[in-house]
Amino acid sequence: MDTKLLEDFLSLAETGSFTRSAQFRHMTQPAFSRRIQALEEWVGADLIDRTVYPPRLTAAGELFRTHAASIVEALRAARAQVRGQKPLPAASLAFALPHALALSFFPKWLSQIRQGFGALPCRLEAGNVHDAVLAFVEGECDLLLCYHHPAQPVELERRRYPGLVLGVERLLPFSACDGGGAPRYALPGEPGRPLPYLGYSAGAYLRRIADLILARSAAPCHLEQCYENDMAEGLKNMVLEGHGVAFLPESTVARELAQGQLAPAGDAAWGEALGIHLYRDARRAKPAQDALWAFLAARYPAV
Repeated sequence: MDTKLLEDFLSLAETGSFTRSAQFRHMTQPAFSRRIQALEEWVGADLIDRTVYPPRLTAAGELFRTHAASIVEALRAARAQVRGQKPLPAASLAFALPHALALSFFPKWLSQIRQGFGALPCRLEAGNVHDAVLAFVEGECDLLLCYHHPAQPVELERRRYPGLVLGVERLLPFSACDGGGAPRYALPGEPGRPLPYLGYSAGAYLRRIADLILARSAAPCHLEQCYENDMAEGLKNMVLEGHGVAFLPESTVARELAQGQLAPAGDAAWGEALGIHLYRDARRAKPAQDALWAFLAARYPAV
C-alpha cells in the first residue's frame, strides 16, 4: 500500500473535486482518477459515488475515511518523533505559510497578538504558497497565512474557509546601494545595457506578481535574468552582494533599508500591493483555534 494513495483520497474527501485535488497533488486529473481507482481496487469497494455532482463519499468511503485519516496522522506523528520533534501540546496551533511571511511578517505579528491574547504556542510549516495551501487543505495545519492578489487569488471556498485580512505588503524592486546611497541598478534600465535581474523560480507565487508588474510597466524594461530562486530571502542575499535587482516584499528588507544597504530600484509605480490573509477551516475547529479566531475577528476585517 502506497500511503500517498491515502493522502490522495483524503484530499478528494476534503475538496469534493477531482480537478482541485489533482491540482493540489501536483498531477493531472486522469492520473489522479486512476490513483483513486487503484485505492478502491485495493480496498475492494467503491469509495466515491461518481453518479452525483459534485462526487461524494459512499458509505464505505465515509467509513474508510476515518481509518485513513488515523493512519496518516499516526505516520506523521511517528515521523515527528523519529526526527526528534516533541508532539505539540493540545492547545498549540500549526500555521502553514510561505517562507517570506515566516521570516518577516509572522514574528512581529505574533508579538502583537500575544500582548492582547496571551501565550500562543504554535508550529510553523513554511514552504512556497502552493505547498502551504496544500498542507492546510489536507489538514496538516490548523491555519493558513498567505499572500493575496486579485489577479492571483488563492482559491478557497469561503463558507468552509473563512478568512481575515491581517495587513498589506508591497512587492517592490530593490538594489544594493552605491557609495552615495543611491541604487546601483534602477529600472527600467537602458537599451543595450540590460540590468542583471534576479528572479523567482517558475511557479513561485511572487514570480507571478513580479511578472505582472513588469508586464504592465509603461516603459519597456531592459533586463537580463542571471539568477533565480524561489525564496525571497535567497534573492535578498544576492541583491545585498550587488548581483542585480530583484522584486522583494518590503517587510523583508526593512532592516537593510534603514541601514543604507539597499535602496528601491524604482518608484512606487514599480510596486504592487499584496494582501496578507489568514484562513481557517470551519470544519476542523478546536478550542484553541476558536479562541484565537474570536480574538482576531474582533480586530481584523473579514476577507
